[in-house]
Amino acid sequence: MLRYSGVRLFAAAVALGCGSLVGSAAHAQNNSGWFVPKASQQQPEHAAGHAAQPAPQPVPLPAPPADSDEAQSQTPPVLPLPQIPASPDLPKGSPPPAPVIGVISVPDVMRLSTAAQQAERVLGARRDELARDAQKEQASWRDEQQKLQGQARSMTSDQIQANERKLQERVIAAQKNFRNRNRIIQEAAQVSLGQIERELVQIIRQVAASRSMNLVLHREQVALSQDSLDITQQVATQLNSVLPSVFIPAANVDPEVLAKSGTMPTTADAEQGGAAAPAAPAAAAAKAKR
Repeated sequence: MLRYSGVRLFAAAVALGCGSLVGSAAHAQNNSGWFVPKASQQQPEHAAGHAAQPAPQPVPLPAPPADSDEAQSQTPPVLPLPQIPASPDLPKGSPPPAPVIGVISVPDVMRLSTAAQQAERVLGARRDELARDAQKEQASWRDEQQKLQGQARSMTSDQIQANERKLQERVIAAQKNFRNRNRIIQEAAQVSLGQIERELVQIIRQVAASRSMNLVLHREQVALSQDSLDITQQVATQLNSVLPSVFIPAANVDPEVLAKSGTMPTTADAEQGGAAAPAAPAAAAAKAKR
C-alpha cells in the first residue's frame, strides 16, 4: 500500500513555487511611511557625532584560579553512562516489492487546477484591495500630520498634544484593522488550499494505483525521467473533474469564527446552491431544544 504525507506533499509544493496564495500581504502591513509620533522622530543634533565614535571595548576579566570553585564549576562534569540493553536480531522478513516509479510536478498541477486559479483570483483581489486601502490611509495620515504642523503656531501646546494623540490613536486603530484583514485573507487562503491539498493526496494515490506505481517522486527532484512516468497531467485532469472549485469564506467572514460555529460549508453545499448550508444550524437548534 502506498503511504503519502499530505503535509510533506503540500510543503514541497509551497517550496517549489505553488504557495503564492498563502503568502502574506506584507506590502499591506509594511510600517514604512506610517505616522510616527513627534517624540520618537526628534533626536539630538549631536547623536550623529556619537554614532560615529567606536563603542568602547569591554575590559577582559582575569581568569579565576585553577583551584577555585568558579573554575571547577566551568569544567564539564563527567556524567555516568548506564548500560543499555542489547537489541536482539530480528527475524528475516519478506523483501519489499520492486519499485514502480512515477514522477509528478505539484506546482504544475496547481497551475492547471481550476480550483487553485479561482482561489488565487478571489484572494488576490482581496489582497490588492487591502494594499490600496492601506496606501490611501497612509496618505491621509501624512496630510493630517502636515495640516497639524501648519496649524501649530496658532495652537497651544495642549491643543497640539491632543491633536497628535488623536491622530496616533487613529493610526493604531487602522494598523490593527489592516492586520486583522490580512489575517482573514491568509486564513481564507489556508481554507481554500487545504481543500485542494486533501483532495490532491487522494487523487495521487488513486492515479498511482491505477498505473501500478508504488513510488511517486517530485519531478523537480529527478534529474532524468521518461514522459511515460509523468502523471502530472492525469492528476490535474482528475483534480479538475473532482474538485473544479473550492469553498472560499466571504471577505467579511472571519474563518476562525466560522470554524468555531460548526457550520463550515463544503464544496458539495456550493454545488447544491447552498441549500445544505443551513442544515447544520437547524440541527444544532433542534438538539438544543431537546
